[in-house]
Amino acid sequence: MAFDFNSERPIYLQIASELEDSIFTGVYPEETQIPSTTELSVTLKINPATVLKGMNLLVDENIIYKKRGLGMFVTTGAVERIRAKRQKNFYDSFILPLLSEAEKLGLEEKDIINLIEGGKEK
Repeated sequence: MAFDFNSERPIYLQIASELEDSIFTGVYPEETQIPSTTELSVTLKINPATVLKGMNLLVDENIIYKKRGLGMFVTTGAVERIRAKRQKNFYDSFILPLLSEAEKLGLEEKDIINLIEGGKEK
């Protein structure tokens, strides 16, 4: 995990994103344990409260859960929840602005598809 301490994005959000990405890419499969708050804070030299704040975001999104006395684990269905969240973010961040600009330019669906397919060749 790499963090940008000079970024305007808070470290706890970076921790949540890195853990989420590790779960999504299979580093931590569903129903397996993730590193503890203490492990991460010592390894990354980050305040444990900051690590816990990032983890709690994932708990709130039902991506990880706590087993009392054992630690944090990846929930069943976490990968699909992450995929759905990322697809919505992709739609909101990229597709809606693309459609808005395409409308302003008078582009039709086939024009947009041609532009996308042309970009894949480069």
